[in-house]
Amino acid sequence: MSSITATPSLDLSTLPVTQLKGVGPKLAEKLAVINIHSVLDLLFHLPFRYQDRTRITPIGSLKHGMEAVIEGEIMGSAIVFSRRRSLLVKIQDGTGITSLRFYNFSAAQKNNLKDGARIRCFGEGRWGKSGVELYHPEYEVLSGSDKALADRLTPLYPATKGLHQARLRSLTEQALSMLCKSGSLPDLLPKALSRELKFISLEDALVYLHRPPVDASLRELEEGTHPAQSRLAFEELLANYLCLRRLREQADQHAATPFLSAGALPGRLLASLPFALTLAQKRVSAEISRDMEKPTPMLRLVQGDVGSGKTLVALMAALQVVEKGYQAAIMAPTEILAEQHYLNMDELLQPFGISTVFLSGKIKGKQRSKVLMEMASGQAQIVIGTHALFQDEVSFHQLGIVVVDEQHRFGVHQRLALREKGNNDSKYPHQLIMTATPIPRTLTMSAYADLDCSIIDELPPGRTPVNTILAADSRRSEIIERIRAACSEGKQAYWVCTLIEESEVLQCQAAEATYTELQALLAGINIGLIHGRMKPREKAEVMQTFKNGDTQLLVATTVIEVGVDVPNASLMVIENPERLGLAQLHQLRGRVGRGSEASHCVLLYKSPLSDMAKERLSIMRQSNDGFYIAEKDLEIRGPGEVLGTRQTGLIEFKLADLLRDAHLQPLVKLWAKKIKTDNPEFIEPLINRWLAGSEQYGHV
Repeated sequence: MSSITATPSLDLSTLPVTQLKGVGPKLAEKLAVINIHSVLDLLFHLPFRYQDRTRITPIGSLKHGMEAVIEGEIMGSAIVFSRRRSLLVKIQDGTGITSLRFYNFSAAQKNNLKDGARIRCFGEGRWGKSGVELYHPEYEVLSGSDKALADRLTPLYPATKGLHQARLRSLTEQALSMLCKSGSLPDLLPKALSRELKFISLEDALVYLHRPPVDASLRELEEGTHPAQSRLAFEELLANYLCLRRLREQADQHAATPFLSAGALPGRLLASLPFALTLAQKRVSAEISRDMEKPTPMLRLVQGDVGSGKTLVALMAALQVVEKGYQAAIMAPTEILAEQHYLNMDELLQPFGISTVFLSGKIKGKQRSKVLMEMASGQAQIVIGTHALFQDEVSFHQLGIVVVDEQHRFGVHQRLALREKGNNDSKYPHQLIMTATPIPRTLTMSAYADLDCSIIDELPPGRTPVNTILAADSRRSEIIERIRAACSEGKQAYWVCTLIEESEVLQCQAAEATYTELQALLAGINIGLIHGRMKPREKAEVMQTFKNGDTQLLVATTVIEVGVDVPNASLMVIENPERLGLAQLHQLRGRVGRGSEASHCVLLYKSPLSDMAKERLSIMRQSNDGFYIAEKDLEIRGPGEVLGTRQTGLIEFKLADLLRDAHLQPLVKLWAKKIKTDNPEFIEPLINRWLAGSEQYGHV
């Protein structure tokens, strides 16, 4: 068993950046914006790109798009007036002539750039009025003997307003000097691991990435595949995995009420339905039921494609606790989805005398007080709501299970805060996490390593694959006529309006404008409108009218993305689909194809499309498989977007990339087990090194 090197007197993780030369309170504030508080934070603030400033490029060889160091004699400078005032400086070196152009300059700067002076510049060549020019290059006027060029690649760091690259490089050099003198970073990977995977030491990896030699592979460094980067990525993934597994072990130390599955309510519910569960639903229900029979809290993630029947599986689990006198809480990310769950469940459960209530932030006054009282007294057996469920004033009588729908829309804090509300007599509720956004296995292993995983990989019989069509906006009138024909035949349709802006107001305005336009063009067709700024009651009425078939066409924003179930709707038009990610497009498309009728989804795009947009829309046309689409979404957009940006502390990696480093995941899992057995003393320091300040979500 190896041991950690004795902690030196200089602990860089607790040494504030104000200990570095030139860092006062104002600079410390700027560094804090990019999460640099300690000297160790600075060492782990790694370059995102490198520049080669080690050789001079002849001016005659300068090309558009090329980053280069050039050196020459100033031939003349002048202030020129075009669309913008600029300072133009011409230089030559015997191989050619080029211009330096500055839009922001001072009189002192102009006076310093005298004819005949020798100047060295670094910048990117761009087409200008006089050929290839350098715009706002970094430069220095040379005097006396030639100044030596850089002897290594120049790093570029993530920065913020008022924090320049030169300052970051200077501070990082100070931090590296401290590191090399003190040797204050113990290697927290077992020697056997480093030998097997041929890893260099942590200190060598950091020094290399901040000071890459001239012969370093720029391609490897910029792709993140250099051995020094892989060494650090592995350690970060390992710390993340160990952290999640420790959270799970902590959860397993808690007690939970065991709920035996022999009750009659779930069976009575199934007997009342006009269909049977799929084999996948039965398998996942059995896995959940077995978890809930244990005296420790269930922590299970259920994945299933749109329309696979996750909600029914969750309701069966809820009935398992309700039958024993406990309460179930079901939390959804949007009001429309929470309302949909409430209306559907209330209708299903009324014949059994089960009390369901709905709670969201928009429910106020006496109605809210009544719901809160019923929850606290236990009269409300199943509580369905939005994030309002974990507000301070909300309390439960005896909470037996928490169901979180579309987990990726919530932060980890929110899920665990709801768990705390069920802490009764030191017993925690069981937790069931659901998502209709299939999560690729590589992400599940990293982001949900504290959860057991079940997959509903089968759709109910009778569902027909949705035929997806790409159509340019120039065919808009043709598509509108297609909707008229479908509605005339008794079918129903959606028209989804999207905007790239986050503003809900602008999205609603776009939907209202489209609604008005379609009313004029489709006389005789009953058209409804739904968007996020409508009151809950208005939205419920619009949806009910559509479900009843009284409305033939529903114009909507993306609020209908999840949870809306109208089997007769067989046609959807998604306007500007190029503005959405694949997962969201797949969710929207899942609102049709829920009945036996052949269904179609028209992606009505605006030309010209970017290459990425063409790729995304082509994938949607080719496949209805949510897991395939999720894998492609991960490749195109990256893990932060696929999982959502609020996975606090888990997905905001300093260096690791879940897609690029997917090949490391099985090794991370294997070595995590070995470290737990043979080197448990490494676990705490590893987690503190990479996740300090982030792991607190485990102790909400």
